[in-house]
Amino acid sequence: MDSAFQPIFRGVWFHGKMRHIEQWEIVEIAQQKGKPVWGEGGPAIEQRKYMEKSAIWAVGLCLVLAGHGFEAEASHQSKPTEQPYRTAYHFQPPKNWMNDGGIGKWGLGNADPNGPMYFNGVYHFFYQYNPYSALWGNLTWGHSISYDLVNWVHLENALNPTDPFDINGVYSGSATILPEGEPVILYTGLDSKSRELQNLAVPKNVSDPLLREWIKSPHNPLMTATNEIDEYNFRDPTTAWQGPDKVWRILVGGLINGRGAVLLYRSRDFVNWTMSQTPFHSANKTGMWECPDFYPVSISSKDGIETSVQNADTKHVLKISFQDNGNDHYIMGKYVPETDTYLVETDFLDEVSDSRYDYGIFYASKTFFDAVKKRRILWAWIKESDSLSAAVEKGWSGIQSIPRSVLLDQTGRRLVQWPIKEIEELRENQVTFFNKELRSGTVIEVPGTITASQADVEVSFDFPHSKEAEVLDPIWVDPQLLCSQKNASVKGGIGPFGLLVLASKDLTEQTAIFFHIFATHNEKYIVLMCSDQSRSSLRQDVDKTSYGAFVDIDPLHEKISLRSLIDHSIVESFGGEGRTCITARVYPELAINEEAHLYVFNNGTQSVKISRFDAWRMKKAEMVLRIEEDSQLMSS
Repeated sequence: MDSAFQPIFRGVWFHGKMRHIEQWEIVEIAQQKGKPVWGEGGPAIEQRKYMEKSAIWAVGLCLVLAGHGFEAEASHQSKPTEQPYRTAYHFQPPKNWMNDGGIGKWGLGNADPNGPMYFNGVYHFFYQYNPYSALWGNLTWGHSISYDLVNWVHLENALNPTDPFDINGVYSGSATILPEGEPVILYTGLDSKSRELQNLAVPKNVSDPLLREWIKSPHNPLMTATNEIDEYNFRDPTTAWQGPDKVWRILVGGLINGRGAVLLYRSRDFVNWTMSQTPFHSANKTGMWECPDFYPVSISSKDGIETSVQNADTKHVLKISFQDNGNDHYIMGKYVPETDTYLVETDFLDEVSDSRYDYGIFYASKTFFDAVKKRRILWAWIKESDSLSAAVEKGWSGIQSIPRSVLLDQTGRRLVQWPIKEIEELRENQVTFFNKELRSGTVIEVPGTITASQADVEVSFDFPHSKEAEVLDPIWVDPQLLCSQKNASVKGGIGPFGLLVLASKDLTEQTAIFFHIFATHNEKYIVLMCSDQSRSSLRQDVDKTSYGAFVDIDPLHEKISLRSLIDHSIVESFGGEGRTCITARVYPELAINEEAHLYVFNNGTQSVKISRFDAWRMKKAEMVLRIEEDSQLMSS
């Protein structure tokens, strides 16, 4: 073939055999089928020039060829009945380990989403990946692209452990878009002695819309542990920001004499970095601080803001992933760029405030600024909660959360999160009802044509204005413990009430997401939100920990709202319009696929009213494996 014309995707599976196909054939097939070239419901590719958006060929390949007897390589996955826990609309690679192995009961190590960014019309997502196994190890950076953060094309690995400064693994890192418009990556590599070093990579061809190839800097490593910094706990550089002096800053997580800290580095050229003499922030009561994130949020606007913005209308968020407890905690404060000081409002693990992105399984999160839609997007990896042997049997491990927008709430006290708007494009078969009373002991199955194992549910409840709320005991300061003690099967006053998801017909298996309202001694009300996995599965080799948190709402003056995204083995729940979030992994034996059911329930003595209920079946997102260009595959 003439080297001047190199189609991006050269092979497809045709009735089980790889055969050659050219780009013009894709167009011809689409025309024969009477479909748009890129398939119904896809992005508005017609408005984009081919050379600017060539990445979308993979999505077109999947959408168009599926109805013409062709089968993209990504379709070679087990049938749903064989893979009941594989998600339909959460991001995950076709096989093997991704961003898991973490902190919990079954963990071996930890990892995180890396370097998300929006560049030249394409969303890029990098992630730690083991290309050889469903278990932790052989850490590389996987790479996928999207136009909508919902449908994805998996590309070749971006970074591999091939050099002395990363030979034992390409660990976490972040992407930064320089003022000239060039993206760069800072990442942690492990050398032959497993010391953690900070390195730089740049695109081989910045005009390539896919950014498929990355070159490691000849100056690597750029930063090494010095003085009292533990060289085996020195990792995860943040996205860089510029101060008024045009000097770049980044933070790196570290451990100094057993104390968790983030270290500030400065550079004028992104190659030569100097560490500040004192940590940017630290705390005695914590261990290693992983995966730091530092970014501004607007006090007055609902728009996200770029990472380098610093003015009187901003607060700055510092997020840390605590290796000791496996949770992502954040604090807020005022950043003074002239002195690079951070004046916090309340510190980590403060008795008054324990702010987390999510109170369930949600770790090593990372945000990026979407300049086109003026929003800040939050990702996190969601680890498996079943056994290592189950991961080997499934052939995969680890998924990503649904991307969430993150903003400062109206009170200025905390962040609110909400699934990105694009995910709603997967909704279909809506079920809606209003003003339905839930009497004590009621369990009602949601009618209609939704698939309960693959759904999006929104419900709001009216406060019953009853005097029967249980008084909150002052010793009940741990909401997770309270949710375990007063789970969905324990009758209360006002609550528990909410949803039973991924439930079997006879309710032998069920995951309950519910509210419980307590009264205080000063005649106010406290809303507890729980995710109860105690009856989620008949299996004995899964973690059934329940999770809980208080929701900062006043039920006397606002509705009690819940949204749950249900996707086979994950339930992401958002209480109080995103003020409290809880993510859980569940592995039912009975309530899988079409055998899963959805209920609303009330196990309190007092009736509650559903003011509005909406549920949708969620269509499957496109997760397309790149078609190999390798001539060896072509001849097989």
